[in-house]
This record gives sequence, structure tokens and C-alpha cells, in this order.
Amino acid sequence: MIIKGKSRAGAQQLARHLGNAEKNERVSLLETRGTVAQDLRGALVEMAAIAAGTRCEKSLYHAAMSPEPPHRLTPEQRSEAIDALEAKLGLTGHARVVVMHEKLGREHIHVVWSRIDLEKMRSVSDSHNYRKHEEVARALERRFGHDRVQGAHHERDGVARPERTPSRAELQQQERTGITGKMVKVEVTAAFRASDGPEAFRAALAERGYILAKGDRRDHVIIDPFGGVHSLARRIEGMKAGALREFMAPLDRDSLPSIEEARKVARDRERVARARLAARQNSSIEKAYARGEDYVSQTTAALKDHSRRQKGRRDESPKRMTPTNKTNPANGEHERMVKPPEQPATAPEMGKYTAPVKSREPNRYRNIEMTDARRERIDRLLGSRDGGRSRDSDERNPDTQREAPGGGRTRSR
Repeated sequence: MIIKGKSRAGAQQLARHLGNAEKNERVSLLETRGTVAQDLRGALVEMAAIAAGTRCEKSLYHAAMSPEPPHRLTPEQRSEAIDALEAKLGLTGHARVVVMHEKLGREHIHVVWSRIDLEKMRSVSDSHNYRKHEEVARALERRFGHDRVQGAHHERDGVARPERTPSRAELQQQERTGITGKMVKVEVTAAFRASDGPEAFRAALAERGYILAKGDRRDHVIIDPFGGVHSLARRIEGMKAGALREFMAPLDRDSLPSIEEARKVARDRERVARARLAARQNSSIEKAYARGEDYVSQTTAALKDHSRRQKGRRDESPKRMTPTNKTNPANGEHERMVKPPEQPATAPEMGKYTAPVKSREPNRYRNIEMTDARRERIDRLLGSRDGGRSRDSDERNPDTQREAPGGGRTRSR
């Protein structure tokens, strides 16, 4: 069984984490004790509000209990394990919340206690909590018959100290950047062993893409190429904090950038590296096209596309009907022959094209009946063309009209 825990603040953020159903297949609120609110968020906020009358900054203690697969805890074993850890931490009778998560077929229990003793209005000490976790875990493994998990603080019996497990923050950083702590440890250890002093070590880290910076809580940290922060002492295999402090003593700490400054430099380097990579990929594509037989420049392709569109428009535009007048000598009729437009090329799937039958329009003025009034009008028009005189005018005096039969004058039409 593995038990982890620490004191913390931030009830709102903790409530969101414990109630997150997206990263867990199942989330169950098993117990709320010592609070008026019976929901997860309300209970945690109420527990944090109790510390307002004290000087405690981290009034909550959050622990996670995870049995080693394939073992699962029954409800009775779960209650016994929670009570045993509560007694070991000195939090017996304090307000608590119990939440169970199930993810990838593995159950683990989250327990949050209030560290504030209501009678004394003081917080319970959380010293040596890692050792207390392991003592309870070893006792519960023997009690429930589970497989033993080797710890780093209790019942080692000459066994080498196991490697430190990454924290939740380190795991989240690993998911975000894709760089694991083991990868960084291998590269930083190689750079340290190849250096004879802090300046050479700093240069060796820079060659591998890391930036040496001064930490906020630690003496020195390193920034990976994607902006992740790593403890320098934990990324050198077999290194102790005192030995590293002695090795780095000749280096002026004030000459090192801060974490934010180093992160900015790392982001700028990453941006430049991505731009160079994109440029190399584009140049490779252009070279690949240039080597091919079907390579066409953008200008040539644009001209060909323009010509193709213009040709399509000409083919789709309607053709003008060209009338031709022909006389059929057989019957003497005057006919108007209409020339059909040229048919554009059709696709194979449209079938064989059949030309339309020529349409013949007969002369509509051929069979018009000539009346007397129409004949007189035609004669009058013809007479006006001949010297501008009509039949009604007097030949001797064109300005006067001649007399009509029976007397009077003819009326001008």
C-alpha cells in the first residue's frame, strides 16, 4: 500500500480536484464528518474557514491511500485504514472528508482533515509525516495480507533507498512538456561528470539546451528547453545537497537569471527553433517538387489556370444565329435559312451528339392581298419620290390642288 499526504491550503482548488470526473472513471463522496455542509465543496470551505481565527496558513491535511493492485479494500478495511492513519497523524476526531476515485480499474482513497484543534484553536503538527505514512502502510499490509512495498523511511533493513517518486506537480509538468525527469537526469549527470568546475558545468548544460538559474526556495535549478523547472540536486545521480553547494560555491549566484527570466529565454529559443524547422521543411518540399518531372512554378500554373478558365467561358457562351437568304428554285419561294450554332465538345458520358434540324421560315409578305387603298398609297409614295409631286397636285401649278370631279378640291391625305 502506498500512502502520500501533506498539509495544504486552497479549499476551492482542492474541491475541484477531488470532484473531477473527467480524469477519473468514478468519483464517490463517501463521508463528511464534523461539518454542517454535506457536500464536498461546502465541507472543505467550512473546514478552511475554521482556521481564520488562527495563524495557520495550511489548515488542511490531504492524504491519498492506494492499495497495490490487484488488491482492493472492503468498506470495513477502508474505515480501519483511515482511522489508523488519522490516529498516527494526531487528527483523531477532527473534521474530515472521504472521497474515492476509480481510474483504470484501480481504486484510491482521498482523505482531507482539518488540522485545527477546536478546543485549543491551534494546528496539529505535521512533522515526520512521511515516516508516519510508511509505518501505517507497513502495518496495514501485514494486517490485510497485501504485498509489501519498499519505502524510503521505514523498515529498510539494509535495502538501498528507493528512488524518489515524482510529485503531482512534476507529473503534470511531464505531461505538459513531454520531458521526463529520467531523461533530464541522464543528460545533466553526464554534463556534471564531464565538467571540472561550475562555469564548465554551466556551459555544458547550455550545450544540451538547459539554462542554469537561481531558485526561489533552492540554491540552483535548471530550465529545460520547454520551460520546465527541475531541481539541480535531484537531477544529478548520487548527488547530495551539501556536496553540490560546495561544488557551485565559486559561481556568483547573482549572475544567474531568475526562473521567469530563464523561462522567457527558453520560450524564445523554442520559437526560433520551430521557425527554423518549418523553414527546413518548406525548403525540403520545394526541392522535392523541383526534382520531379511535374514541377510547375506558381506563375506558370496561374497562367495555365487563367487560360483554361477563359477557354471554358468561350465554349459556354451562346453562338449568334447567322441568317442566310436563299431562294429555292424548285418552287420559287423565298426562304430564310437559319444557321445553327456550333455544338461544343461534350463529355463522353453525355452520349452521341445529334445536330438540330434546320428551321425554315417562309416569306410572310408573299401572299398579302393588295387593296385599292394600299395600291393608291404606294403610287402616292412613288410619286413623291419623283420630284416630290403627288397625283393630287396640279402639274401647271404645284402649289395648288386640282379640282375634284363634281366640284370642290381634293382633300390632302
